[in-house]
Amino acid sequence: MKNKQNDNKNIYTDGGEEDLLKIFNEENPQAIIDKILHKNPSWPLRYHLSDIRKNLLSWYEFDEDKSLLEVGAGCGAITGLFCEKLEEVVAIEIDKKRAEIINLRHKNKNNLEVITDNIDNFNGDQKFDYVTSIGVLEYSGRFIKSENPYLDFLKKLKSLLAEKGQLILAIENKFGLKYWSGIKEDHTGRLFDSIEDYPEDKGIKTFSKSELINIIKSAGFSEINFYYPMPDYKMPTEIFSDDYLPSEKHNLRADIFPFVDYSQERKYLFDEKLALNNIINSGYFDIFANSFLIFAE
Repeated sequence: MKNKQNDNKNIYTDGGEEDLLKIFNEENPQAIIDKILHKNPSWPLRYHLSDIRKNLLSWYEFDEDKSLLEVGAGCGAITGLFCEKLEEVVAIEIDKKRAEIINLRHKNKNNLEVITDNIDNFNGDQKFDYVTSIGVLEYSGRFIKSENPYLDFLKKLKSLLAEKGQLILAIENKFGLKYWSGIKEDHTGRLFDSIEDYPEDKGIKTFSKSELINIIKSAGFSEINFYYPMPDYKMPTEIFSDDYLPSEKHNLRADIFPFVDYSQERKYLFDEKLALNNIINSGYFDIFANSFLIFAE
């Protein structure tokens, strides 16, 4: 594993990084992780350590002899999966402490290079067969200095793709049912914030399906395929697509209701399962799915 660092300060943190550094410095970190997850861990530890995270792309058939750029690799929860599936992986992470965690966590991966930098500064000559942005696009307003940071972020990712390369995005749906039913917006902690289109703009923004189609096309992509991880892309237990939507034959798992918010208290404004059944039967599941997984070329 190789490591490159530019002079970036610790920019993003969710409070679990110090614990993660201690865990991955231990001789047998997996034993410690198993004990933590067996209890009721804090949301940051659950999010960074749970193998459920890998469900998002463990099913996908990557071309194993290809290369992948993971933009915003976080604490490396999915990085190891990419290393198992592809010949070469470059993980870029803006936060030094998180990049250090990735290095510790995957120190035995010989096909991984970790770069500490802002994607806006990343100007390597290499083009990648896959570029992933999982839970990153929504933060572009904070890290990309331009009039349209979300579009320019996607254009930047497009410029890093090889010919016939594929962009893989995961992001919350601003109109996700969980936000109507009483869960606060994931990034701002404000009830109905995304539904109201972020009236107190803090440089964080999620999008509806139609908005994402428009911005992805504007960035130069022509083929766009949507998938719908449920209950969301962070902890997916099922993934649907436009070719295989929930139906009476295969409805959503009952154990995902009510939607759980591990990071903050939530309200319960109505029966989410009954509401979603009605939405599914009316043909609007893709509009109200909690999050999106998108493949674009």
